[in-house]
Amino acid sequence: MTRPTRNDAAIDQLWDRLRELPRPTLADLFENGAARVYKFARRLEFGIEGADPVGIRLDWSKTHLDDDVLEAFEEMAQAAGFADMREALFTGGIVNPTEDRAATHTALRGSGAPASVEEAEALLARMGMLVGAIHEGALGEVNHLIHIGIGGSALGPDLAVDALTRDLKLVDVHVVSNIDGLALEQAFAACDPATTLIAVASKTFTTTETMTNAASALKWLTDNKVSDPSGRVIALTANPERAVEWGVDETRILPFPESVGGRYSLWSSIGFPVALAVGMEDFTAMLAGARAMDTHFRESEGRANGPLLAAFADLYYTRVRGCQTRAVFAYDERLALLPDYLQQLEMESNGKSVTADGDPVDAPTAAITWGGVGTDAQHAVFQLLHQGTHTVPVDFIASIAPGDELDPAHHKALLLNCLAQGAALMAGGNMSADGKDPARGFVGNRPSATILVDDLDAATLGALIAFHEHRVFAGAVLMAINPFDQFGVELGKKMAKDMDAGEGDFDASTRALMEAAGLG
Repeated sequence: MTRPTRNDAAIDQLWDRLRELPRPTLADLFENGAARVYKFARRLEFGIEGADPVGIRLDWSKTHLDDDVLEAFEEMAQAAGFADMREALFTGGIVNPTEDRAATHTALRGSGAPASVEEAEALLARMGMLVGAIHEGALGEVNHLIHIGIGGSALGPDLAVDALTRDLKLVDVHVVSNIDGLALEQAFAACDPATTLIAVASKTFTTTETMTNAASALKWLTDNKVSDPSGRVIALTANPERAVEWGVDETRILPFPESVGGRYSLWSSIGFPVALAVGMEDFTAMLAGARAMDTHFRESEGRANGPLLAAFADLYYTRVRGCQTRAVFAYDERLALLPDYLQQLEMESNGKSVTADGDPVDAPTAAITWGGVGTDAQHAVFQLLHQGTHTVPVDFIASIAPGDELDPAHHKALLLNCLAQGAALMAGGNMSADGKDPARGFVGNRPSATILVDDLDAATLGALIAFHEHRVFAGAVLMAINPFDQFGVELGKKMAKDMDAGEGDFDASTRALMEAAGLG
């Protein structure tokens, strides 16, 4: 496929226009509050076959977006060839030009070129057969799974397992990513080797951290007299030949396509630990929720498109208002790992300094993504958000339905705090008796968005993750960067290998540190 032609001159003019527009305060924008909420908040509802409907409310009304800003961004999307790039994403076009690849993660959940979807369905069926066989006892008693991977091979499964197994888990899953042996030892201590499987998740099956941990896990099984240790290993990889060479039985290899990037791979066999923990029914519901968000993203235009609207806000604050960070606070313990997941998704995808054509970018790209869990974070970092010198756009994410069965006062307090924080960031005020104490003053006019889901089930989690994937993609198209490569992770790894081999010419500081650490 030929990449769409961008009208860079028009885009430059639109950025200039955006920077010159008036900057009304949030209070000004809320002079007619009901009309503003009607324009900038919307409910998405998706019917999911075999599962409850997914309901998500997206409220971007407490941001500084207005009609003039949105009109400029909608024109920019047209000038950037957004519609054509979006269609390329879903039809197998080359959207990763530096590696000359398609990005077929949407096909894994049924949204893509027919051939890619057919392949994905066959791979999903293969995984389903293995998951079913394990649950039925074909591999003996299985109570634990140690899932070994790093980056996208770990963050997505860890998030989904943690979110969906709070009330029920069919198998106890431990996700290990760090090469620090303490992480693996902690998993060993929680598992009975006789009833433990090892999943090794690596696209290439050569990742240093993953393969080192995998070898230690195999040794742990052997040392504990487990018969046929290699038969307890499941390989999740785009390089099945390498897995066979490593010693994994072919029947225990679950492949996924080379065109699926690590941070977009949860929907593939990388999701095996999720399926094993919650069952294939919930795993396929997660895929269905993501597929429903795919349809919304593919069929909605301009500001009516939820992920595109979010990308407009992201770029407005980064490139027009000069905000360097964006915070995400999940007011739901089940989403405690979501900020970590989004850090990789957003910063590894869009943390680039060159365009997809290799030219230097002329403006900031991805903001630094960070965050935490409410209400914990309120007592840690919200001081800066409310009274500090940085303007930090905030996303609040919460579920209307509770995840617990305790007194409803718990969940009521959680939701009240979530909604109050957004209101306080916008309104500001002074908490002193006379309203004049500067130390108790809040400037207000600080932006936030709120994502409110009806409930956090598997389908909703899938839709929520897909929403953020498409948000990242939309931002990348507008910035003319490639969100599907990640060469920035490679240099440090290469230098570590050079150190280990006694090669490379390192600076005096690094040489001194190597000597102090006993590595010289």
